[in-house]
Amino acid sequence: MVVPGRKKSIAFFIALGIGLISVILLLYIGWVLLNWRTGIQLFLGALLLIMLICGVVLNTVFLVREIRRNEQHDAFINAVTHELKTPVASIRLYLETLQTRSVDEAKRSEFYRIMLDDSDRLLGTIEQILRTGRIGAARGPLNLTRIDVGEVVETCIARARNLYHAPAGSIRFQSGPPAAVLGDPDEVKAAVSNLIDNAVKYSGSDVNVTVETAIVDGKYVSVRIRDQGPGIPKPELKQIFKRFYRVPGQLATRIKGTGLGLYIVRSVAKRHGGRAWAESEGPGRGSTFVLELPIAK
Repeated sequence: MVVPGRKKSIAFFIALGIGLISVILLLYIGWVLLNWRTGIQLFLGALLLIMLICGVVLNTVFLVREIRRNEQHDAFINAVTHELKTPVASIRLYLETLQTRSVDEAKRSEFYRIMLDDSDRLLGTIEQILRTGRIGAARGPLNLTRIDVGEVVETCIARARNLYHAPAGSIRFQSGPPAAVLGDPDEVKAAVSNLIDNAVKYSGSDVNVTVETAIVDGKYVSVRIRDQGPGIPKPELKQIFKRFYRVPGQLATRIKGTGLGLYIVRSVAKRHGGRAWAESEGPGRGSTFVLELPIAK
């Protein structure tokens, strides 16, 4: 979400670019009217005009892009700070309570469970940041292993049920024909987990998520995660896979995240020769995320 100060900066640079182009056009038109008979000068002038306009347009585009990139970096830092600080503060609070007060066994067990959940959340955030760095830096061949897609999906669903305490039947798995892919087990598992986590988090209190696997054209295996959440505006369907990007609005501020999950999903898909995309009929109509990977020969 762009802050008001940056909105003004973006508007200023766009207005400046339009103003400069208008002045150049006016000067050039006036020069043509006064010197319309000099053909060579007219050609050189037109060439210079095109170069100036292209320079102004490129400068404006780069400035606006840099402002937006800085805004996304700031949002990422704020999100990561919150995601790291909150579980640490929670763990510290429960440890201080256990240290300073006499707590019965049932309450003690509950405190341990909450601290373990917070530790998992903290480790998950750290691992996501580290994985983003590894994926961004990795250029060599993958250490390929044969992976059963159905087993990976079942493992990720079990993890999500435990992590988010999802009610029974709220996350359903409709398994297609058995299929295997060649890939990095940790990366493939991270991609599927991120998609399921997103579907659960954005479903709110009424979790209704369906995970399906299928074989496509005999060459690919697809994992489709469908939710009944708030949906995604069509212009945002491609943007959401960019690093640090989160759909603007109140939902992004209410649901915490780093803006790295979907970037990791698409990066893993590309590294394994597959693809990932999102589908949605618009706000309020749910979303479907698809991860497609080549079947192992």
